[in-house]
Amino acid sequence: MNLSDLKSAGSTIALLRDPYRFISRRASELGADAFLTRLLLRPTTCMTGVEAAGVFYDPARFQRAGAAPGALQKTLFGQGGVQGLDGEDHRQRKAMFLQIVQPDRVEALAESVTRSWRRAVDDWEAVGRIQLYPRLQELLTLAVCEWAGVPLPAAEVEDRTRQLSALFDEAGQIGVSHLRSRAARRAADRWAAAVIDHVRAGKLDPPPSSAAYVVAHHREPNGRPMASRVAGVELLNVLRPTIATAVYITLVAHALDAHPAWRKRLATGDGSEDTAFVEEVRRPYPFFPAVAAVVREDFHWGGHLFVKGRRVLLDLYGTNHDNRYWINPERFDPERFLGEEPDRFAFVPQGGGDPAAHHRCPGEPIATRLMVVALDQFVRHMTYTAVAPSAPVDFGRLPALPTGGYPIRLVATGISA
Repeated sequence: MNLSDLKSAGSTIALLRDPYRFISRRASELGADAFLTRLLLRPTTCMTGVEAAGVFYDPARFQRAGAAPGALQKTLFGQGGVQGLDGEDHRQRKAMFLQIVQPDRVEALAESVTRSWRRAVDDWEAVGRIQLYPRLQELLTLAVCEWAGVPLPAAEVEDRTRQLSALFDEAGQIGVSHLRSRAARRAADRWAAAVIDHVRAGKLDPPPSSAAYVVAHHREPNGRPMASRVAGVELLNVLRPTIATAVYITLVAHALDAHPAWRKRLATGDGSEDTAFVEEVRRPYPFFPAVAAVVREDFHWGGHLFVKGRRVLLDLYGTNHDNRYWINPERFDPERFLGEEPDRFAFVPQGGGDPAAHHRCPGEPIATRLMVVALDQFVRHMTYTAVAPSAPVDFGRLPALPTGGYPIRLVATGISA
């Protein structure tokens, strides 16, 4: 192993140990918003900050094709999905997702989650103490499959929940966990492709507004439908991120315990501040560490040369803490979201820019709406205690969660049917 390989290994280990803060800490040490390092034996430019985000989402400078590491394509994203597309292919595929997440459809999903939540609480109370995170994964799996028009027999709920959760919960880990995620991807791809085939053959008849129907009947720029395998990947790109909202909902519960004055304020309020609270959870709490792109053509920015073909990582977590935009970024303050909407390149928990034009997650409205549903349940319809309310967030885990998970003990509930 030569010196370059040793440096690469050192940077890769540092990233794996602290994936959310690696870029911003290194940038701070160097006094620069962009720096070159080696990750996984590949030269990689890292960027952080609001101005950097604006540059990163310029499609004339960056492309997504070939950006995602192979390990994530074979687990988190799937191969052939929207995350790796550019130009007209990306625009039309993104339009498909935006059709799926129209406001009335998001509200229908919120209603499905609320019904699942109310049914689940009865079981949670019977048990008494539960681990919130895995219970949320099952609840969301049931709700999103119902909403998306995807059949889910009761006998398959546990296995499908485990399979779909492994796509995001174990994708960023190493060793056996990562291998489980790869196996889950292969199985989920087969399952989702079969759903698409059944819809196209008339064996399944989901509502025309459902995700299964829209994806199955989507046409590419060449006028042809997607291959069943690719359509299955895109169907999973609706199911998986919705189930991954379990991460954010767990962090909502953690934030409520960490800020009891806000819990009381929300519980006695009229709901008008609920969205501000969940948006503030999305800003400082870790979810995605970074996103990747590839440089189209050489250019200079911030005193740094961006070389054609080089992979670039934009630091999402650090940008959400950029003190040149955010006042006291380390302070948890939902009131910062009670005024004007923040800049689309400053608030980037699920990517930056315009979802219709840029690679910002089209499922963002789903995440925020379901977090508000959960917040309402936590503060107005459930009585519970956190077993370890002061547990710190584990920044070494992908996705990050409170250390030891998040066990709660149900005391009572005021939920009515």
